[in-house]
Amino acid sequence: MRDWQMKRRLRTCRLIELGGLVVKAGIVDLTGDNRAMIYGALLWMTGKLQSADGERARELWGGKGRLAFKVERESISRAISQDRDTGT
Repeated sequence: MRDWQMKRRLRTCRLIELGGLVVKAGIVDLTGDNRAMIYGALLWMTGKLQSADGERARELWGGKGRLAFKVERESISRAISQDRDTGT
């Protein structure tokens, strides 16, 4: 595989993962798939991160994100354990 093809695949994978986060966060449903609103919200977040409160926003939002990922992992682990216990 050529270098440009590998880079393109990696970029595509990254974009899909990031788009998945937008869906997972519920933003798509909350906005009715309004892409202008989603883009505006992301631009607002960019401005917030670039402001004097940027470090505080990173700490707050990063903490919420880490907690959400942890809860999700634990929920998946519990579901897998229950499936093993019930034999399904």
